[in-house]
Amino acid sequence: MFSNLSYMELVFGGIGIYLFFRSIYRLYFHPLSRIPGPKLTAITHLYEFYYDVICGGKFLFQMEKMHEQYGPVVRINPREVHITDPRFYDEIYASSTRVRDKDPYYVPTFALPLCLAATVAHKNHRLRRSLLNRFFSKRVISEQSHACEEIIQKLMKRFEESHQEHGLVQLSDAFSALSSDIITYYCFGKSWNFVEDKTFCSDIRMATNEATEVVHLNRFFPWMVYLPYVIPMKAMVWLQPGKAALFRFAQAIYDQSSEAMERIISTTSKGIQKTARRTIFDDLTDPSLLPHERTLHHLEDEATELLTAGTEATGETLARTIYYLSENKEILHRLRAELKQVMPTSTNTAALQELEQLPFLTAVINESLRLSYGLLGRLPRVAPNEVLKYDDYIIPAGTPMSSATYFIHRDPTIFPDPEKFDPTRWINESENDKHLKRYLVPFTRGSRACLGINLVYMTLYMTIACFVRRFDMEIHDTQLEDIQATRALLAVGTRRGGLKIYSKVTGVVQN
Repeated sequence: MFSNLSYMELVFGGIGIYLFFRSIYRLYFHPLSRIPGPKLTAITHLYEFYYDVICGGKFLFQMEKMHEQYGPVVRINPREVHITDPRFYDEIYASSTRVRDKDPYYVPTFALPLCLAATVAHKNHRLRRSLLNRFFSKRVISEQSHACEEIIQKLMKRFEESHQEHGLVQLSDAFSALSSDIITYYCFGKSWNFVEDKTFCSDIRMATNEATEVVHLNRFFPWMVYLPYVIPMKAMVWLQPGKAALFRFAQAIYDQSSEAMERIISTTSKGIQKTARRTIFDDLTDPSLLPHERTLHHLEDEATELLTAGTEATGETLARTIYYLSENKEILHRLRAELKQVMPTSTNTAALQELEQLPFLTAVINESLRLSYGLLGRLPRVAPNEVLKYDDYIIPAGTPMSSATYFIHRDPTIFPDPEKFDPTRWINESENDKHLKRYLVPFTRGSRACLGINLVYMTLYMTIACFVRRFDMEIHDTQLEDIQATRALLAVGTRRGGLKIYSKVTGVVQN
């Protein structure tokens, strides 16, 4: 009966039969078959591929539609469960006493296979993170607040110059440059002085944002993340001349990492006592790490992760804060009045500890973080040895499960009128206030929460205080719709592409 069939017909026929029976298994016999969701997402990853790769980061919003139809728990692809119920968030992103691995399928999204965020195994992550926890502790970071203040004052000077020249400032470029300078000083030992660049090195930021356009493609073709290790930098520039700024940025990180490794090896071999301020590279080359985790590529990936993730998240939160304050004068004036308690004149500075005690400033920061999201998309976790239960649904051990800041921060049962910028929701000293703080998760939570949270908070407190106390700002050519999320990449995608907020300094406060 097969004599008239060609080899290719047999091959394709076999593939078709395999796909048919695999689909039947996934729909009716898979351990997740009872989890609600579209049949197509249960059968294939192509649904996710279409919305995230072809449509460019739209799968998150398709997930939103799924939840509207099927409820708080949805099977979003053949192997992953997504849950929007805020009460279950701490089960997914559990503390270090419970094992939570990364989903190896999702890790290539970060495009840095050797960084801490890409470490799959709970045990390995815990060891690597333990070496960095002290470096990013609140006490150690507070000790460097004076240096942070000096960098902030450089940016304040740029804003004063802009006022004198009656020019427009692209806030997200300006504040991302500030964040880059603070991170490079704190982590690398020397600021890269992006703030002093005429355009705030906006070409690097633009090229970096363009590079995030392919992050979802990495998930489906994970071999792509290793290309930078095998293709020389000059060849990459030749192949993609439009991304020359990005490759210069990558080369600078490589050079910094290489120089640090050579210095550490030299001082260690000669028994020289280190006298300079400790940097992130000292911790990343700690002898307790296995030799294959102390390579130059590991240092390079970790440095890139710290710089790119911290720069965009902090810079965009600052830019959004100034946008909301400029568009809500009553809130701006109330915040300025509070700041006068610790900053009597507009040129005064205040200690970080003083600023942290101001309730309305804290409320403004909390609300800005809520509407900035941090990382917009989902971050799957795996409980390899634990069977979890959500209502009547069983989540087998080893199942990728996720939630997303986008859904938690916009849940109207927790944050009424969630699209509104309303800091007053945070200043009620009742049990409700504690309830809200539990669901502020821009840094996620648990054993894999953002390492740089204390550095981010220091930057937000000190920068917002200095800016609001000193300047009046008017927003230009930017509507609310221009800063709202329309795509989920590593950074928040908007209808303009990346975040772009144009503004003009209209006055310098004199008292």
